[in-house]
Amino acid sequence: MKHFLIVVDIQNDFVDGTLGTKEAEGIIAPACRKIKNFDGEIFVTYDTHFDDYLTTAEGVKLPVTHCIKGTDGWQLNGDIQNALKDKNYTAVEKLTFGSVELPELIKEAAGEEDFDITIIGLCTDICVVSNALILKANFYDKNIIVDKNCCAGVTVDSHNAALTTMQMCQIEVV
Repeated sequence: MKHFLIVVDIQNDFVDGTLGTKEAEGIIAPACRKIKNFDGEIFVTYDTHFDDYLTTAEGVKLPVTHCIKGTDGWQLNGDIQNALKDKNYTAVEKLTFGSVELPELIKEAAGEEDFDITIIGLCTDICVVSNALILKANFYDKNIIVDKNCCAGVTVDSHNAALTTMQMCQIEVV
């Protein structure tokens, strides 16, 4: 059986940058432990925007410039980078909340083997839930797990609401 870990958007802008929170900073140590101890294949998503961000549909609704490709804010948090340094992982740039490419990459990596998926990252209530639901829709018979101690939302309340939503959609929250 294969095991996949999805590390969602643990980028500087979401940790201690323009959209950072103390809750996001608080998941770095447990997320690093999860990555270091994980025995399986890892996919790392990058929220990816460009200089025209503020004119995009997302930028109009969230007018906070963040994760502009190539900037420090777009880079993974340094501790997360260190946790990944001895791991083989696949980077996945995504232009919106959920990656439509990720299910295809997982199908290819799994081949004919059975698998499960564990998800960690930021923000629980936007990109984590979006990717979890996309993965559940594509792999409805697979065990998809979200580690709530390695996730943080925009607010504590929205984090908890997203966890409840995922549980209602038969995603295991541990």
